[in-house]
Amino acid sequence: MPLSPLDIHNKEFTRGFRGYDEDEVNEFLDQVIKDYEMVIREKKELKEKVEQLNEKLSHFTNIEGTLNKSILIAQETAEELKGNASKESKLIIKEAEKNADRIINEALTKSRRISLEVEELKKQAKVFRTRLKMLVEAQLDMIETDDWDELFDVEMGEELELINNES
Repeated sequence: MPLSPLDIHNKEFTRGFRGYDEDEVNEFLDQVIKDYEMVIREKKELKEKVEQLNEKLSHFTNIEGTLNKSILIAQETAEELKGNASKESKLIIKEAEKNADRIINEALTKSRRISLEVEELKKQAKVFRTRLKMLVEAQLDMIETDDWDELFDVEMGEELELINNES
């Protein structure tokens, strides 16, 4: 067990013949007591300081642990978000491809339908042209008949006679 300043102060030495100078020993002991008290005080202060630093260290260790956990959670969340974004982008691409295929198919169908309609209109135009040509030719044939010439040869007087006779 370590000595206390009080143990040093209360220490009694036996006296012998020609012993040490009592005042000198007392002075030395007083000096030892002061130094020892100072060492004890410093030890106590250092111990308190160590406790404070240990508390701070514990606090910062807790903060470090919390930060590490937060970083891990953030990394996991980022990976999860990245995965979700990747899945979502794939779904969007698939949907866009489906829509593009549908639009292309609709356009092809419409194009075929319009092409068929154009062909039908061409056929109808040919039929119309043929009929119109036949009608015009028939009309020209009627104009070019000799009946017109006979009509022009009959004189006006004869026509009046014919009209009068009929009345």
